[in-house]
Amino acid sequence: MRDQKERSRIMVRRLQAIPLVSAAADNRGTAYSGVIVIVDHDNRMLEPVLLQTFLTVTETRSFTQAAERLGLRQSTVSQHIRKLELEAGRRLFVRDTHSVTMTADGEAMIEFARNILAANERAERYFAGSQLRGRLRFGASEDFVASRLPDVLREFVRTHPLVDVELTVGLSGELNQKLDRGELDLVCGKRRVGEDHGRLIWRDRLVWVAGDKQSFDASAPTPLILYPPPSITREIALAAVERDGRAWRIVCTSGSLSGLRAAALAGLGITVFAAGLIPPGLAEIRSGLVLPDLGTVEFVLHSTGRVMHGPAAKLADAILASGIRLQRVEGRSQSGAV
Repeated sequence: MRDQKERSRIMVRRLQAIPLVSAAADNRGTAYSGVIVIVDHDNRMLEPVLLQTFLTVTETRSFTQAAERLGLRQSTVSQHIRKLELEAGRRLFVRDTHSVTMTADGEAMIEFARNILAANERAERYFAGSQLRGRLRFGASEDFVASRLPDVLREFVRTHPLVDVELTVGLSGELNQKLDRGELDLVCGKRRVGEDHGRLIWRDRLVWVAGDKQSFDASAPTPLILYPPPSITREIALAAVERDGRAWRIVCTSGSLSGLRAAALAGLGITVFAAGLIPPGLAEIRSGLVLPDLGTVEFVLHSTGRVMHGPAAKLADAILASGIRLQRVEGRSQSGAV
C-alpha cells in the first residue's frame, strides 16, 4: 500500500498540465476549453544551475572537463547531477571510471534543459533589464551626436528594449521649437548662460576654430562658417563680431556639423565650437587673428514638463550620469594653434 501511494505521488508530481480534450460548458451554457493544472507543493522547479551543469556534462562527456569549464570542483558537478536526478526521478547518466554515457532519459532531458534555460534567460532580461515601455521622441543637437552620445543611446536601447526611440538630429533652436509644439519628448541641446530652462549637463567655452595650420588675412573681413538660423552658436558669433566692430562675411552656411567641418578643413574660413567638442582635424585659433571672446555655452536637457516621467526620465538620467564622458571626444586632446 505504501509503495502504491508513493508511485501515485510521483505520478501526480510529474503531471504539469493536461489539456481538456473537448470544450465544456459552464452553467450559463458558454463553451470553454483550457488545461487542468496539477501542482505538488512538495516539488520544486528544476534549478537552472543544475541544468547548466547537466548540459555541460553532456557536451564534454566528462565530469572532470565540465568542472574545469564551469570553474567548479568535480565533486560539486557530481552533486549537481545527483540532485537533478533526484528531482527528475530518473537516472540521467551511467558513469564508470573511463566514460560517461547518457541514458534515454538523459537524452530526453537535453531539450527540456535547453528550453528551460532559454526561457529563464528571456525572463531575466525582461525583469532585470527593465519593464519600461513606450515611445521616446528624442532630439539631439549636432554637437551631441558627434560626442559620445551614441554610446549612451546604445546602452539605453540595450537596457530598455521595450522602448521605441525616435531620434531627431538638428539645431538646438529647431529642436526646442519642435519640443514646444509637442513633436518631441526630450531634447539635448544648448542654451545661453543665464537662461534657466532645462537641466544642466555641463558648460563649456565657445571657441573660434579652423583647419589645423590654416592662416587668414587679419586685414580682410573675417570669413565665417556657420549654422543657419535659429542656431545659438551662430547668434553668439555674429553678436561677438558686431560688438567688436569687426568686418565679417559668411562664406558657408551648413545645417550639419560635417558640412561645417568640411568647409573649415578646406580653408574657407573659421567656425565656432564648444572647446570640448572640436571635431577631428580642426583646432582652436590661438594666434594670428585676434578674435573676440565668445563666452560660455551650457549643454542642457529640455522636456515637455518640469518633471520628467517614463522613458524621458530614464534617458535623461543616463545622459546626466555621462556628462563628463560626453566631452571626451578625439578633438579635445588636440593642442594645435592656428
